[in-house]
This record gives sequence, C-alpha cells and structure tokens, in this order.
Amino acid sequence: MYKTIVIGTGPAGLTAAIYLARANLEPLVIEGTQPGGQLTTTTEVENFPGFPDGILGTDLMDNMRKQAERFGAKFKSGRVSRVDLQSRPFRLFLESGETLISESVILSTGATANLLHIPNEHEYVGRGVSTCATCDGFFFRGKKVIVVGGGDSAMEEAHFLTRFAKEVRVVHRRNQLKASQIMQDRARQNEKIEWSLDRTPLEVIPGEKGVSGLKVRDNQTGDEEIFEADGIFVAIGHHPNTEFLDGQLLTDRQGYLIVKPRTSETSIPGVFACGDVQDPHYRQAITSAGSGAIAAMDCERFLEEISDRLIRK
Repeated sequence: MYKTIVIGTGPAGLTAAIYLARANLEPLVIEGTQPGGQLTTTTEVENFPGFPDGILGTDLMDNMRKQAERFGAKFKSGRVSRVDLQSRPFRLFLESGETLISESVILSTGATANLLHIPNEHEYVGRGVSTCATCDGFFFRGKKVIVVGGGDSAMEEAHFLTRFAKEVRVVHRRNQLKASQIMQDRARQNEKIEWSLDRTPLEVIPGEKGVSGLKVRDNQTGDEEIFEADGIFVAIGHHPNTEFLDGQLLTDRQGYLIVKPRTSETSIPGVFACGDVQDPHYRQAITSAGSGAIAAMDCERFLEEISDRLIRK
C-alpha cells in the first residue's frame, strides 16, 4: 500500500511529487495519457519564473519530472479508469487491470480545452492554433489572429490579444454572442476587433511556418471564404478531466472539483486536488505549480495526523 498516489503529471502533479518526495513519502505518480500535461503541446514558455530566455514546454516538464525522481518519486505509465473513494484505503483501478491501494490521493488530472474538431486543427496546436491567449499572445505581436467563440472567455481573449496583434477577428457560429453584456460592450468598443458572426469554421488552412487562415461558411448564404490569420485561438471552453471519479467528489456545475477555501482538500478527507482540475479561472502553469505545493503539504499534514492517531491508540 502506498502512502500517497498522484494522478497526473502536469505542473501541479509534478510539483506535488517533488514536495512529497522531499518529505520522504515516496509518492507514486500515474502519468496518464498525456505525460507532462498541456504544456507538452506548447513550444516556448516565457512566463514561467526562472527562465529569462524562455524554455520549451517539453523541456520544462522533463526537468520537473527529473527533479521529482531525484528525490524518490516513482512513476507509472497508464491511465486510471475508475477509483473507489468510499472506503479506506482508497483503491485506484488502471485500464491495464492493475489495482493500486493508497492512504491518500492527489488529483491533478487537469482540464482539456474544447476543440472544433475540424481538419488541421489538432495537428497545428502549438504551431499557430492555441487555446490560451495569455500563454501565446506575445508570439503574435503585429500579426493577424482569429478568436473562435462567442462567450465570455472568447471576449476576454480577443480583448487581451489586441495588446499584441494588429488585427483580431472574432468568428462565432451564431448571429448573437453568448457573452455577458458587459463583456460584449467591452469588446465592441475595441477598434482592433473585427466581427464575423453567423459563420461556421470549416478548416484550418496550413501555412509555410504555421497556419495561414481559417475557412468558414456563411450560415445565411452557404458561401465559403477564407479569413487570413497567423494565429487561431479556440475559445469555446474547457472541461475538467473528472469523468473517472464517477461523481464521488463534490464539483461545481461545470464539473470542476470544489476544494475548501485556502486548501486543496476535497469533500473526502485524504483526497486532494490541484491544478486545472479545480481551477476554472486562471489555468496557468505557475498557478498550477503553486497549488501542487499546497496539495502536497496538505497531504503530508493529513498523513501525519493519521500516524499520530495510530500511535495514541
């Protein structure tokens, strides 16, 4: 039986593993289907402290993994298909058929950006297609970009991108936006933002060094056209990776895990959450890493309390 198991290897999970390993808790880390998390789909990361010249997302995550291994964390490839958190110790069932038992669990399974599922979109993620304006907007200084979406997130990303891009075009498949009125008004007042509503994205158009545009269909006329762009930002929401929990933990309406204020504690003692799986707002590598440290320290304290109770008995 393990003292603690970390599910997920993004910035949150690996930071938790580093802290747990340094506390001699010998954590087991389950890598999942995307070792390293969403940062492995990016190129240059320039807003993570300590790297003045930037660092490749894959290199950053590889360094964090090596650091965790240096202190004694163990890694296992595989995906957790379901868990039993209703009795102790907790049981984790892998798709391979293996069952793992642990006194505590840290969930850092992240959130997945919703995509359009159109040709060339997935292939060009990190090469012109992005799901994070805060992460990648800087690389499109003086260029043309497209934001796909009509909700608050799309309006926020479009407004943010006007700091860098010379032109920001909002493409939405409906003729009305879903965003709150205050967010719409703010975006409408920005002279750099152009509007292409009631248009359905059909295909990402490749370019020599990335993307060159987005093919869309006018929903009224049926005509197809290509909007030129150096970058395409898909802003149609995220969904937290919590399906395997089967409703055993308290979540908000979107499915994000709810933690007690100023902690990483979920609705079940001994189960902790960190990173994007409990953060629908910031979704940054540095905030995820910070929450991973919090989860590790909360977990360490929990295990100490269990040990103290056993000693007193």
